[in-house]
Amino acid sequence: MMWSNFFLQDDDPRTLNRGVRKLRRPGLSDTKEGKIKLAFFIAIVGVTLMVVAVGTEFWVEVTTYKDQYNSTTCEAVHFGLWKICFKKLWLVDVEDERKTCGPAELPGESNCTFFKFFTTGENIHIFHRTTKKELNMAAAIISLVSIVMMGMGSLCVTMALSKKVEFLLKPASVSFLLSGTLILITMEVFRHSVHWLMDSDKTVPLEYEYSWSVACAIASGVILIIGALCFLLLSLPGLKKRLRECCMKKGTSS
Repeated sequence: MMWSNFFLQDDDPRTLNRGVRKLRRPGLSDTKEGKIKLAFFIAIVGVTLMVVAVGTEFWVEVTTYKDQYNSTTCEAVHFGLWKICFKKLWLVDVEDERKTCGPAELPGESNCTFFKFFTTGENIHIFHRTTKKELNMAAAIISLVSIVMMGMGSLCVTMALSKKVEFLLKPASVSFLLSGTLILITMEVFRHSVHWLMDSDKTVPLEYEYSWSVACAIASGVILIIGALCFLLLSLPGLKKRLRECCMKKGTSS
């Protein structure tokens, strides 16, 4: 009788279920998982914008003045981190009130090539002006490092959602924060490279303007930093409560 009671107690399904519940790790709640997916969507928007910016060559447009030409065409240049395009545009396509040749999106004869300082180490000459390869290469390398950090952050968030764990949100937030910061550093280095180019020679009067690829990169950096802050708040559940208590204390003391 004693042995039968022993086996009955061990085989009791209620006892087994209680044991399984004790061994089971607490996962993400549906609300928390939804917040993580929303923050991940914000970060993915930033990642997409940066990939588009890095893969295009419309970071800056360098244009000549229309009155420099007696023919039916004028010249303009647009380039990015890796590639430069020389274009001949039809003057009839350029707006009459515009003094310079452009914008570069107009149809015309285009000759695109990759920067030579990635292959032979030579600088590029643009309308008698010369690039500074050290600045251009630095901007390109920093942008690649930022993309690697985006990949690491995305991997951490994907694993956090699949494994139902929260501790991977902290490295994800750090990765996205570094990525956004590196993008903004890339923009500053690229800006200095453009200024160096324009100041290298004053023989031919030129104008330059930043194009839509730069807007995508800047928006990407800001969005990634916002996404990183969202992941940081989600990874520190007690932070919101502490901030509220701190604000309440300051309000009562004042």
